[in-house]
Amino acid sequence: MRRPSSRIREEIERLQEQLKLAETKEAERIGRLALKAGLGDVNASDTELVAGFEEMARRFQAGTTQKAPGPAARSQADASDA
Repeated sequence: MRRPSSRIREEIERLQEQLKLAETKEAERIGRLALKAGLGDVNASDTELVAGFEEMARRFQAGTTQKAPGPAARSQADASDA
């Protein structure tokens, strides 16, 4: 069954709006996490930040999620050293 081109255009518009909403939610989530991690205070160019994000994305996409110790892990390690 063929659909008229007007219905296909309507569906494309609807899907584009869904894509915009999904991208906005993703950007807000990543932005919140970046701020929580202290990236708001980093003095780096956008190019440098994008390169860092790309490196991080490759690491996580490759499945090698070797985690650097976070603040909680560091404080526990410091306590055991004392």
